[in-house]
Amino acid sequence: MCKITLSPKELMKSRYEAFLREDWDYIEKTSLYQKAKDLKDMASIEWVNLEILDFYDDIVEFKAYYKEDASMKVLHEKSSFVKIDKEWKYKDGEIFNSKIHRNQSCPCGSTKKFKKCCY
Repeated sequence: MCKITLSPKELMKSRYEAFLREDWDYIEKTSLYQKAKDLKDMASIEWVNLEILDFYDDIVEFKAYYKEDASMKVLHEKSSFVKIDKEWKYKDGEIFNSKIHRNQSCPCGSTKKFKKCCY
């Protein structure tokens, strides 16, 4: 059986979808260092939207919007991937101190501004 190899960008999207499903085993399988047992604490997070900002070679920059404790937050990261045995794996990421601005479109997908929606 032939394996389908995902690009770093495709892998980032599939990992985000795994976070939505709380598929911690997939997250561990597609990572060098993340362990399923350590990720289960993230089950209280409600992931809302993924925005890919940039991608090139082995880097994917993204913003992942989520709700925690009834407030909307953003994880802004530049992720690094490595190729091992023809498969890409998440290595690590540089986290940026970003926030959602009141006048930007709400990340939840509504047509409202953030301040009038999920603020």
